[in-house]
Amino acid sequence: MAATPTRLLSSNRAGWAMAAPAVGLILLFIIVPFALAFGFSFTNQRLFSPNPTQWVGTANFQQLLGVSTLTLEPERDASGAVVLDDDGQPKYPRLRSYTRNNPDYPHLQGKQEWFSFGWGDSRVFVLASDVVFMKALRNTFLFVLVVAPLQGGLALLLAVMTNQKLKGINFFRTVYFMPVVVSIVVVSLLWRFIYDGDNGLLNNVLGWLTFGAFEPVDWLGNPSTALPAIIAMSIWQAVGFHMVIWLAGLQSISPTLYEAANIEGASRWQAFRYVTWPGLRNTAVLVLIVITMQAFALFAQIDVMTKGGPVDSTQTMVFQAVERGYRKQDIAAGSVISVVLFLIVLTISLVQGYLTREKK
Repeated sequence: MAATPTRLLSSNRAGWAMAAPAVGLILLFIIVPFALAFGFSFTNQRLFSPNPTQWVGTANFQQLLGVSTLTLEPERDASGAVVLDDDGQPKYPRLRSYTRNNPDYPHLQGKQEWFSFGWGDSRVFVLASDVVFMKALRNTFLFVLVVAPLQGGLALLLAVMTNQKLKGINFFRTVYFMPVVVSIVVVSLLWRFIYDGDNGLLNNVLGWLTFGAFEPVDWLGNPSTALPAIIAMSIWQAVGFHMVIWLAGLQSISPTLYEAANIEGASRWQAFRYVTWPGLRNTAVLVLIVITMQAFALFAQIDVMTKGGPVDSTQTMVFQAVERGYRKQDIAAGSVISVVLFLIVLTISLVQGYLTREKK
């Protein structure tokens, strides 16, 4: 007997009533804050300011993302020879003469050097309106590009290893998953002691393994090692979570496929290539998206371990959004960074979805 419209209507009402709390929370804590952030990104809004809020259009985005290049020729003496500095390197005109009160270069005013590289005898300077944000943008992308493949690959390896029908295998699954259930703040504090430059566990272990030949390193105090140290810790902390996802995908593959591959004489590598990996396609898409989203949200490790230092070498986009929007009370700046981060993540998600779609 077909359901009457009255019964359908009451069923829909019951469904909406049960979904209402979740929908309300999503609206209150996600949709509304993002809408406010999008609006504030076009203003000069500050948390506490005697000045009224004004509409500034895209000026905040131009200030945040403004990048220019300047190519300088080396200075030459009267004979035309290149002038060298005290280190024996070619000497170039001062950048400040181009970026400070120079009417011939209005697009360079207020910009600072981000990085530079040689081009023949010339030197190309890349200037940014907001050098700190550009470092945060670079560090965030570097973190994503390193963590996504390494963490995903290591998690798959652990999943394959723990998918064996061996006695006590659940113990190893638990051990690998334990860092996931521990607060990231606690994990960051623990690893800060491990990385300590004076008496940290890592330096002590390396010194013991090399019989005292290893020179202690201030892992979090050195700009060249701070970000790699945080990358290593982040991979270790979350690899167990993705291992569980891979493990669920592995256990969904029918054993008859492996039996057929064994009958055909397939090696372990061939069974993995032609049975396991095709069966993990949807799982791989999920793991890739989840790792990417988590990597772009990097904040707690930076806040606890380095505060963005040393010399801005561990700045990230989320850390900068919190630093400016909350601690410096510059709501407009924090909103602009949040919107830019949203657009980047959305673009990457769409590209990933397109590249990993099922092809007919």
